[in-house]
Amino acid sequence: MNLIIGYVIALGAALGTYAVHGSLLALWVPLEYIALIGLIVGAFYGGNNAKVVKSTLKALPGIFRGSKYTKALYIDLLAMLFEILAKVRKEGLMSIESDVDNPEDSPIFAKYPELLHDHHVIEFMTDYLRMMVGGNLNTVEIENLMDMELEVHHHEAELPGHAVAKAADGAPAFGIVVAVMGVVNVMGSVGEPPPVLGKMIGGALVGTFFGVMVSYAIISPVAGLLEQKARESANIYQCIKMVLLASMSGYAPQVSIEFGRKALSSDTRPSFRELEDEIKARKKK
Repeated sequence: MNLIIGYVIALGAALGTYAVHGSLLALWVPLEYIALIGLIVGAFYGGNNAKVVKSTLKALPGIFRGSKYTKALYIDLLAMLFEILAKVRKEGLMSIESDVDNPEDSPIFAKYPELLHDHHVIEFMTDYLRMMVGGNLNTVEIENLMDMELEVHHHEAELPGHAVAKAADGAPAFGIVVAVMGVVNVMGSVGEPPPVLGKMIGGALVGTFFGVMVSYAIISPVAGLLEQKARESANIYQCIKMVLLASMSGYAPQVSIEFGRKALSSDTRPSFRELEDEIKARKKK
C-alpha cells in the first residue's frame, strides 16, 4: 500500500507541477517509452542468470503485501520451540526424533500450521534439532554451521533487491541513450520549420526525463522494499538459532526462548509478559 501511495505522490508532484505551465500531451511520446522500457528489461534479463530472474519475479508480488513476520507469528514460533525443548527436558532428546523426522505428522508442529507451511523455516529448525538428537557436534561447531547456512540464505534473499537496484542505476543512462537517438533523428530533419523541430527536440528530451523518473521514483523504491523483505526474512532464522544454541548450552526452555525473543526487532518482539502469558494459556488447552 505504501508503494502505491508513494507512486501517486511522486507522479503527482512531477506531472502536476509540469501541468501548471505546460501541456501533458507534450510528454506523450510512446516510442520513447517503449525504447526505454525495452532497454531496461533487456539489460535486466541479460545481466542476471535464470535463478536471479526467477527469484526476482517471484519476490515482486510480495512488496504489495504486508509482512508475514508479525508479533503473532513470533509468539507461535517461540511457543513451538518452548514446547519442543520442554519435551526434550522431560523425556530426553530421543523423544523428539519422530517429530523432527516427520514434522507434518508431529502433534507439536501440527498446532502451528502457519509455521509448518514455511518449508525453509521448518527445514532449518529440524535439521539442527536432528543434529542435537545425534549428539555428534558441540555448540561451537553447530553455531559455525548455522552461521555459514545463514550467510548463504541472506545472500540468496538479497539477490532480487540487488538485481532491481542495478536496473534502477541503469535507467538514467538508458534515458540518455533514447534522448540521443531522438536528437539524431532531429539532426536529419534540420530543414523542417522551427515549430516542428521544437516538438521533435522536446520529444527526444522526454527520454531523459522518463529515464530519471523511472529510476528514482519507480524502480528504486521497489529495490528498497525487496531489500527490506530480505532482512525481515533473516530475523526468524536468527531467532531459532539463538534458542537452539541456548538450549544446547544447558539453559532451561523458559530461558532459551528468552534468548530468541531478544534477537527479534522491536516492532515484532513480544514482551516478556505477553510471551509468558501465551505459553501458560496454551499449556492449559
